[in-house]
Amino acid sequence: MHKLTLSLFPQVFAICRLHPDGYIPNWALIGDFISLTRTPEELSIICPQENVPEDAQAARHWRCIKVDGPFDFAVSGVHAALALPLAEENISVLSVATYETDYILIQEPDLDHAIAVLKQAGHTFRN
Repeated sequence: MHKLTLSLFPQVFAICRLHPDGYIPNWALIGDFISLTRTPEELSIICPQENVPEDAQAARHWRCIKVDGPFDFAVSGVHAALALPLAEENISVLSVATYETDYILIQEPDLDHAIAVLKQAGHTFRN
């Protein structure tokens, strides 16, 4: 398994569900990390929680961990190196992959335990 270098974003994030044909609201485009995914069933937005209106359908209180990349597309097992030890401790994650690297979102109440589990699995965190 890979031993990865990770960093934690300081912000708290929300995962929002909008109508699949809806427009992308301006509040969803502000921040250092945002993710937009449109499918036939939904428009899914991950962005800083502070941007999300109170009346939005959203799962709140998520923290985001970035894997230091980049990784070639031929590299396998990056996500598994994080997800498997967390799953063994019953910690749920939401994964986002980009062209260069991977991110995992963890519910805020599980964060300290997740960091300890990842460190025990041999991963390191940047300050």
